[in-house]
Amino acid sequence: MVDLSRRTVLSGALGAGVLGVASADPSAARPVRSQTPGLVTARPSLPSGWQSGDVTDGSAIIWSRTDRPSRLVVRIGRGQNARMIRGPWATPRTDFTAQVDVRGLAPGREYDYRVHFEDLSGEAGEVGIGSLRTASENTAATSFVWTGDTAGQGWGINPDLGGMVGYRPMHELRPDFLIHSGDNIYADGPITEKVTEPDGQVWRNIVTTQVAKVAETLDEFRGRYRYNLLDDNIRAMYADVPVISQWDDHETTNNWYPGEILTDDRYTEQRVDVLAARARQAFFEYMPISHRYRDRARGPQPRMYRAVKRGPLLDVFSLDMRTYRGRNTAGLEGRRTAFLGEAQVEWLLRELSASKATWKAIAADMPIGIIVPDGDIAIEAIANRDPGAPLGRELEIAYLLSQIKKRGIRNVVWFTADVHYCAAHYYDPDKAAFSDFDGFHEFVAGPISAGGFGPNDMDATFGPQVLFQGLPARVNQSPRDQKAMFFGYVQIDGAGEMTVSLRNGLGEVLHTTTLEPSGL
Repeated sequence: MVDLSRRTVLSGALGAGVLGVASADPSAARPVRSQTPGLVTARPSLPSGWQSGDVTDGSAIIWSRTDRPSRLVVRIGRGQNARMIRGPWATPRTDFTAQVDVRGLAPGREYDYRVHFEDLSGEAGEVGIGSLRTASENTAATSFVWTGDTAGQGWGINPDLGGMVGYRPMHELRPDFLIHSGDNIYADGPITEKVTEPDGQVWRNIVTTQVAKVAETLDEFRGRYRYNLLDDNIRAMYADVPVISQWDDHETTNNWYPGEILTDDRYTEQRVDVLAARARQAFFEYMPISHRYRDRARGPQPRMYRAVKRGPLLDVFSLDMRTYRGRNTAGLEGRRTAFLGEAQVEWLLRELSASKATWKAIAADMPIGIIVPDGDIAIEAIANRDPGAPLGRELEIAYLLSQIKKRGIRNVVWFTADVHYCAAHYYDPDKAAFSDFDGFHEFVAGPISAGGFGPNDMDATFGPQVLFQGLPARVNQSPRDQKAMFFGYVQIDGAGEMTVSLRNGLGEVLHTTTLEPSGL
């Protein structure tokens, strides 16, 4: 392993556009070798760090951002086996972001990589050093962490507390990868310099121009990602731990669905489709996500849902529960209504059926049986408050679950976030109104750095049994209390046994479930 201090060397941390930094100790908010905000350096810098993502047994996406028109250069591997890849140009059209799709990597290997940018004169800039581990082609042990919800409810980067420190215990576990289950940013949540908490303590935020209001322009959406990447903890983890990124609602605006027209007077642009297109562009610019997959109906845009193969023991199926849904209603329609959408459901069934991995991890940005309301009547997720037979969106999930059973697909486990508390659920067909499915587990984590909420009520349609809930002490608990922040850790040993632990932001284990694979 590369020494952590070597991986976290960054410059240009705060960048231009900072309105105010509330910090008694400025060094607490700045990484090593930080430069003066807005200072133009002689060579290309890396103001937003570097990341890898969607790492399989033979490929990886490597991403970074610079401060001027420059070409991304990636060196991966060591000694005579090192490869130098001259990637695309980073320009204002991509907010100076760039990524390379590295292929032909050896399975089961720890790789160091270096990134830098070369400017128009060929001058090489600051070097960033990271690492990633490809999936093994053998039945070797593997691990991952998952969480969601970063910089929500106005709780941004508090330099007094060391920033978004919930990322530290995840990083310290040295997992093979991270699943970020959505709400990577809160585009609809303005961040102010000070927030007075219920107990009178004052929470202080770093604030930039782009986060001081709801995001509407492309630059404002981009600015939300730039903001999160000011945080030392996030950058350090992303340099070391590959990410599988999903989106949910707050990458655009709260509880959105295609075709919606907002009535929120904070917005000048109230057409959600316009906002979502800008949000989607910013997401794909800033997330190290493969662009190989296309949605023919959406033209040249990359597709959000995809499978990431992690070796004989694990495949990850990352879903998109936002792009293809119908409008939010009470969910009581007698016909099947869209949530994943027919094309994505059929894709998932094909991929699950073809998977030879022991475990099939479904990374879902929303839970199945938790009731997530959208106002007094409409529902935002799947469960519709009616404990009886499936209706509306539940019919789509009922079809999916019954087909998983019919096709003999085993060892499917769901991982999700969204509701701002952690939980372990078992969906029991013997206790369900709809029972044509094999029982399965669902694990919920998050927030990692946002307000704590919950618990929500459960809908009995699919028979969810609550095995555990980890809750904040009060509604909208701030990340000052790391016991109200949550993530999950999954370990699969060489024999295929899966151990799932739910942990708080201090890394303390709250609950553990051990699962034995069937059908081996």
